[in-house]
Amino acid sequence: MDKKNALRAGALAAGTTLMMLLMSPAASALTRDDGDDPGPGLSVAETVGLFVVLPIGLFVLIAGLVMVLDKSGKPQQS
Repeated sequence: MDKKNALRAGALAAGTTLMMLLMSPAASALTRDDGDDPGPGLSVAETVGLFVVLPIGLFVLIAGLVMVLDKSGKPQQS
């Protein structure tokens, strides 16, 4: 691939990305939709608990259950 084709491909990719960003619906996020009723915001403690502590806790719970209920480590009688 020569320089001309590489430059053309780069310009096409950049133009396509720019057009997608400009036409994305996130640009009109300030306008409210019908039925849009945001609730009160979360505090810092609630946010950390919801997005950090809760997933780590669920991971530890699931991993613990898998380790406790795993039967493959026990010797089999034959």
